[in-house]
Amino acid sequence: MSNKLSSILKDNHVLLTGGTGGLGLGVTPTVLAHKPASVTIPYTNARNVERLKSVLSVTDLDSIRFVTANLTDESPVENLVNEMEQVDVLIHLVGGFSIGKTHEYPYEKWKADLGPFQIIKCPAVATSRRAKAPKYLGRRQNIFNTALAFITWRSLELNLALAFLVLKHSLRRMLEHGYGRIVTVGSRGAVQPGGKLAAYCAAKAGLVALTQAIADETKGTNITANIVLPSVIDTPSNRDAMNTENASGWVKPDSLAQVICFLASEAAVDMRGAVVPVYGNI
Repeated sequence: MSNKLSSILKDNHVLLTGGTGGLGLGVTPTVLAHKPASVTIPYTNARNVERLKSVLSVTDLDSIRFVTANLTDESPVENLVNEMEQVDVLIHLVGGFSIGKTHEYPYEKWKADLGPFQIIKCPAVATSRRAKAPKYLGRRQNIFNTALAFITWRSLELNLALAFLVLKHSLRRMLEHGYGRIVTVGSRGAVQPGGKLAAYCAAKAGLVALTQAIADETKGTNITANIVLPSVIDTPSNRDAMNTENASGWVKPDSLAQVICFLASEAAVDMRGAVVPVYGNI
């Protein structure tokens, strides 16, 4: 196994979605450290690209191809994948978060969670004094003051529909050359749903099902699909949102990255449809 681990991602062409985001700041350098042939990173925010570049070496940057692409539309996703020389590994980091009590969650907002990414106000939810996260977050339950404008990422679109498009077209390319490693990033909430996270947990549970369905479809091939389920990840945005909390038990992005890279390696060839918990010390 040691020989397999020493060659993680070597010579592979990697598609890394979400590589310029907060989680990507930790995952991208780790992926590059495993010497892939190339890493293609789609983006929509040029500032995030510059932020990522600032933590990478010149050698690392030589291996990266940044591509402007709106992953919520199928045509840009298809073009992105088709323009790659090959898709050996897909690491899908993209995700978003929404919160609100189920009995106060407006049906129009729930339906809107099926639509494109957007930031909206939700007066019905904002009547609560505080929005609480799941119990496993401990004191982090009281971090959202909903007297402010309620911010929601349209969960099903960002966490599931977008993933479907990226996985669909990446899988097509993998089937063409008979090899592929798919690793998606879900959430602990997918298997331990928390209150006030109905849309988010439903979307992440859907991502688990999508990943496992692909794993079943690709039986008998050299293509694997697995998903990791982190708890709270230690990213800049989470620290900003939870600035009164002790983050020592949160999942470190570079630690999560090592699990992801393992699943993308030959050492994990017999792992198919695995749901891997990465809960940190919470």
